[in-house]
Amino acid sequence: MGRWRNGRGRLTVPGDGGSAGAAVPLEIAASYRARTKGLLGRDSLDGAMLLSPAGGVHTFRMRMPIDVAYLDRRLTVIAVRTMRPGRLGLPRLRARHVLEAEAGAMAGWGVRVGVRVEVRVAAEAEAEGGR
Repeated sequence: MGRWRNGRGRLTVPGDGGSAGAAVPLEIAASYRARTKGLLGRDSLDGAMLLSPAGGVHTFRMRMPIDVAYLDRRLTVIAVRTMRPGRLGLPRLRARHVLEAEAGAMAGWGVRVGVRVEVRVAAEAEAEGGR
């Protein structure tokens, strides 16, 4: 898995039983500057944003409520919360990455505690789509 760089990719959430699951456009914020900015100043987000490394988030100066999923080092979801603007989320001790999306989106994708998500950076996602 290694460390990611700022950029784009695809988040894959496995489905229940025989269903295919969800494939979601992903923005990756890996540098300090990109993680600090995050979703500040945005009114919406197409897909999700991955902050890595990160163990906690806040929603001060945000314009919209967001879903926050805390991921461990293997990208397994350890907690999911919806946060309104102006809140400080408690840091999660085992969290290594944080996934953010518009409020309500994660439930539709099937992101819940115990699910292991997959992240593909843009080059990998494009190569896989061309096969």
